[in-house]
Amino acid sequence: MVYKDMNPECPRCRANGNEVARHGSYYRRCDARAIDRFRCKACRSTFSRATDTAAFRQKKRRINQPLMALLSACVSMRRAALLLNVSRSTVSRRLAYLGEQARLQEERVLDREAPVRQVQLDDLITLEHTKCKPLSVCVVVDSQRRLIQGFGVARIPASGNLAAISRKKYGKRPDESRKMREELFAEVQHRIHAEACFSTDGHDQYTTLIKRHFPESSHTVHPSKRGCVTGQGELKKVGFDPLFSINHTLAMLRANINRLVRRTWCTTKKPEALVHHLWIYVATHNRMIRQKLTRQSPATEGR
Repeated sequence: MVYKDMNPECPRCRANGNEVARHGSYYRRCDARAIDRFRCKACRSTFSRATDTAAFRQKKRRINQPLMALLSACVSMRRAALLLNVSRSTVSRRLAYLGEQARLQEERVLDREAPVRQVQLDDLITLEHTKCKPLSVCVVVDSQRRLIQGFGVARIPASGNLAAISRKKYGKRPDESRKMREELFAEVQHRIHAEACFSTDGHDQYTTLIKRHFPESSHTVHPSKRGCVTGQGELKKVGFDPLFSINHTLAMLRANINRLVRRTWCTTKKPEALVHHLWIYVATHNRMIRQKLTRQSPATEGR
């Protein structure tokens, strides 16, 4: 934490605060704040408290939090730009910034929590500009608290009746899903207990993947069930769904991220943008669940 009575280190030569002297201030219009300026005695450069921050040179910082809320509430980027009275290019650039900041913040929080013992995972299929160019989104969820532990996005070839049309129009499309799942499991391995219990559907790659990364864990395979109209086809038409946590999470992804809604004209043009959008929603989703769990905890109720 940086206090106002402490001089920051120089961002150019990294001199400590003893080598830095105050050098006036300036008024920042975007958030109506007075920002202190400093001068380094070692390299004689000037800087401010905003120089070495992630939001450096942003002209409209006030839209960051509202934009993050809109993008997590099934609002398209074009509509968000209209509501916030900014250009579409501003929203596009801010999507990458907010996604990266959400990723860094959420990963720090997830790494501090206790390892997960009940895990469910599944794939969500979406598209890249057209149905002939599908994308696979693998999501790992803590089935007890429904906290999203991680996800991965990969290009996959089209299947069914669109396979021949896709090859003719766009050429042979690589299948990057196996590599994506390996990288995802390597990323979330330290967040999952070595003896965790995994629950998945009958996907042929899940069993091999879990045995390779978690040899001491248990794995239960549940046969796939027919989806119902409720939950955008992700929830199942059964009385008791053993994979309810992951199915409900995927349904919430489709309901709250505009580009994942079925039968929508808001499609993903770049997989990188989908990754940023997913991180924004994951940070919002996990924060709301943690707040709900805190309110329901016995310590809070006893006060």
